[in-house]
Amino acid sequence: MRGRCIILDHLEGREAAALMVDGHLDDFLIESDAPAPGTIYRARADRPVKGQGGMFLTVPGGSAFLRQVKGLAPGQLLLVQVTGYAEPGKAIPVTQKLLFKSRYAIITPGTPGLNLSRSIRDDAERDRLLEIAHDTMEGAPFGLILRSSCDGADQDEIAEDIARMAELAGAVLDDTGTETETLLDGDGPHALAWRDWTAPAEIVTEAQGFADHGVLDALTAACGPVEPLAGGGRMFIEPTRALIAVDVNTGPDSSLAAGIKANLACARALPRALRVRGLGGQITLDLAPMPKKDRRSFETALRAAFRSDSEETALVGWTPLGHYELQRKRGRTPLDGVLT
Repeated sequence: MRGRCIILDHLEGREAAALMVDGHLDDFLIESDAPAPGTIYRARADRPVKGQGGMFLTVPGGSAFLRQVKGLAPGQLLLVQVTGYAEPGKAIPVTQKLLFKSRYAIITPGTPGLNLSRSIRDDAERDRLLEIAHDTMEGAPFGLILRSSCDGADQDEIAEDIARMAELAGAVLDDTGTETETLLDGDGPHALAWRDWTAPAEIVTEAQGFADHGVLDALTAACGPVEPLAGGGRMFIEPTRALIAVDVNTGPDSSLAAGIKANLACARALPRALRVRGLGGQITLDLAPMPKKDRRSFETALRAAFRSDSEETALVGWTPLGHYELQRKRGRTPLDGVLT
């Protein structure tokens, strides 16, 4: 099936959303038992860990870790937001830099100014959106970023979205409670699909949507380590406790250019493979053999592939052994942790 299709369904009793592009699973979100990124807590500072440059906090149902010590004292109450999923046995990662995200707007308390997504290039459209932002945010003490989805969107819809998020930010920041509490739950898979998958697509909400559109078969394949590559190669994606190991295999190709062709195919396929599997953290690529002169071409392809990816990924570079390392935000629920 050609085109984009968003399927909203449930899997094993959990809310889930899938994005199919030309018949292939391009993205997948599923509900987790852990707090979703975006959740905001009123937390209590517990104890500093100076060797790690941070502080453990008490939050409802457990503990969190904030990479900040300066200006905080044990027992102090503060507002924090979950930034990702914790590794097994570790505290929830949080930040004091709160963001209120919706389909069109991101409200940024503590960071004033009105800004537009850089992907909106048309001058007339930028002027139109800035006018909407000025009118809606007049007198508000927060900053605002208008997302790329605003390009060509209805003026009233954008203004309503901005006003709603600004009101929500004001309500959270005006909190005067004295105990640890969850002030705002992070968005679930269906809300995230509406918020982030903004390109035109067919929307499917009927029961059994995953089965009817090939999502279940794609998830079964993603639960395994093998990811086929264009040209006949394969990459094996295997999470360990310390890192995610990716091994690239050229397959049946025995030509002189087999290594660089397989590695370029890996670069193009890796963001989607990690998204669907919900993987993040330290990633080490054991690439197919190729001359050092081809490394720049590989890096260029990898950088281009991750530029449009939804999760923040740092391309760290080459190791003395010739491996390539990345550091990826743990912003997704690992697929093998929620599917049985």
